[in-house]
Amino acid sequence: MNSHNYPPMLLQAGSAAFYLGVSKSTLLKLNIRRRELGSKRLYDRRDLEAYVDDLLYEGNVNGGVKTYQTAA
Repeated sequence: MNSHNYPPMLLQAGSAAFYLGVSKSTLLKLNIRRRELGSKRLYDRRDLEAYVDDLLYEGNVNGGVKTYQTAA
């Protein structure tokens, strides 16, 4: 029995999609690189997180800080 309690670093497409909160078909359309492990194509959690970090926030950019636009 495995006594380690941490998430895997490399994820199959279904798990990577779940991690991002998108469908598998949406994940496959995104420009996120995959790693090769034998015949498997796996997503590195760090690449998934880097992709999310590069997404723009909704709203305006004020002084270099991304902020949400609020209703007046």
